[in-house]
Amino acid sequence: MTKPRLPAIEYIRGISMLGVIGIHVGSQYLSNTLANIHLIALFEIATRFAVPIFFFISAFGLFYNLDLARPFDYRGFMRRRFRTVLIPYLVWSAFYILHYTVLYRDPSLLTPLQILKYLFFGFASYQLYFLVILLWFYPLMPLWIKIVRHINKSGLCWLLLAQIAFNYYSSFIMNPYGIENPILKALLINRLNYWVIHYVFIFVLGGWLAVHSDEFMRFMKERRAAVCIFFWASMASLLVYYYKLILLDHYTPIEAINSAHQLCPPGVLYTVGASLFFFTIFTYPRYPAFLNPALSLLGRHSYFAYLVHPVAITYLGRIVDGTGRIMTAPLAIGFYCSVVLLAIIGAILMRRLGRHFPIINILTIGVYPKGK
Repeated sequence: MTKPRLPAIEYIRGISMLGVIGIHVGSQYLSNTLANIHLIALFEIATRFAVPIFFFISAFGLFYNLDLARPFDYRGFMRRRFRTVLIPYLVWSAFYILHYTVLYRDPSLLTPLQILKYLFFGFASYQLYFLVILLWFYPLMPLWIKIVRHINKSGLCWLLLAQIAFNYYSSFIMNPYGIENPILKALLINRLNYWVIHYVFIFVLGGWLAVHSDEFMRFMKERRAAVCIFFWASMASLLVYYYKLILLDHYTPIEAINSAHQLCPPGVLYTVGASLFFFTIFTYPRYPAFLNPALSLLGRHSYFAYLVHPVAITYLGRIVDGTGRIMTAPLAIGFYCSVVLLAIIGAILMRRLGRHFPIINILTIGVYPKGK
């Protein structure tokens, strides 16, 4: 029996897309050596839940209508997932490789070895690594089903501790730069682009909560205040870490954001807090109902906007550079709003065009005509 649709999943997609754009616009703002550290915190720290929460809602969506008592159709699952993720990934990778080859007049990007490297690591554009990790999650779906089926609350706590420990080791202790083998060295240096192990806990948590959705709904309703407190406390812990690095340890802003990220211990907790918080407030909303259409629009077009927004950043950035203006705080905020607006407008126009030419939606966002 199909369970009721949960608007929260769609709304979270939209919020996450806005967060990802914030991170990437923040990188543009960092070109200003006198950038405001508080605005950097907004762009680069408060948004750090944005990528891992995608894994949470992806797992929730996969497990929500999955009957664990029935045999798992692995072949059918892989076919559906690759149609919705692999094909758009390859199409967008080809687009960005060709785009940057023409834009920067660099034919070296078209060599077979470079193309293979770009596809494996998601290097064609900086946001595509998310799809690479997601594609690695899919073949391991039988493992995730087994874990979700057998794990309990105590097991989830131990898995969280193990996740924090591993992410800390991978982020702050592992040092592959001394390895001589160039292939092994590249695989380890770029591990953040394809190692699913960095996000196993948040993925399993999403799947486990989906399987126990009735209990999860009661928890959100009864423990709303606790969920909100945990969210704000986890955000505060990550921000405190960021400000400590800058004000006490004298890190540069870019050094600070490269340490206070989603894989550091406060970042992992912040991801969990954000996942529970947004699911709660969107499932049992207390905000004005007129916001729901906007949230729905953002969520519905989040996939295309997520994939296309670097194009807007690239050309708006070239316009700003052409004027010789420094990326000040007001300009950065306007830049962010412009990128979001252009990405959403582009998504809406392409979705409408795809109604007449379905191949557009198939190739760009993996959406097929009904009955296909």
